[in-house]
Amino acid sequence: MEEIYLICEDSLEGIFSGVYEAYLLKKSHDQIHLCVGGEDNYRLFATYTECPADDGKAAKVARTVVREFGEETYLALCRAMASTEPDKAEAVYKTIVVGFAMKNRRQLMGNLANKYVHRVFELARFTANEAHAHVEFIRFSELENKILYSKIGPQNNIITFVMPHFADRLPLENFVIYDETRNIYAIHPAKGDWYLYCGEMGEIGEMPFSEGEEKYSELFCHFFHSIAIKERRNTALQRNMLPIRYRKYMTEFSH
Repeated sequence: MEEIYLICEDSLEGIFSGVYEAYLLKKSHDQIHLCVGGEDNYRLFATYTECPADDGKAAKVARTVVREFGEETYLALCRAMASTEPDKAEAVYKTIVVGFAMKNRRQLMGNLANKYVHRVFELARFTANEAHAHVEFIRFSELENKILYSKIGPQNNIITFVMPHFADRLPLENFVIYDETRNIYAIHPAKGDWYLYCGEMGEIGEMPFSEGEEKYSELFCHFFHSIAIKERRNTALQRNMLPIRYRKYMTEFSH
């Protein structure tokens, strides 16, 4: 049986477009596979097809998922697709296939005995945990032009899950969150809706901090380190509660 591999873009639109094309083939789902960014080792007796992202096709798949499986399942799939794991496209595609074969489709994410559903659950949980951590650990600094600026370097593409939290709590502020790993800027104008910008915006990151920011950052760092009790220092517990990879983006560890 010939194996068919659809190579899709590493994005929600790309993976959902791949799912749409997989159903258009009208072949057994067992012989169709989705992958992002191509395969490292090509297989014999297999065909590889580039599947470009299409917003219209992706929107149709998204509406179908919400209608058939519910918003919670749709959110879990979106979180899974934000992961960096290479098998996420295959897991999402086969989970949708499993869902359509179920009698009670709204219980799809409860079918953890299925390896694909379980994999989506794992990916979604890891992404959600990282997004929750960034809500706690993100630090803003005031630039000279009064824009609040924060730089992050998450493992997964979680910026779209983080922004609603800050947009809800800082509606009157101009602020920017920059994901330096993916070169993505999440921009929130005061009293407006936030949006994403992909590409170079070096002038923001290179802008100097305001005079007040420099002073209060130094005071905060001094306060943070001065209240520590030397006899109760527990570095292992601290690393567990606050992993080292977050610290280079936090004000209290920058001095």
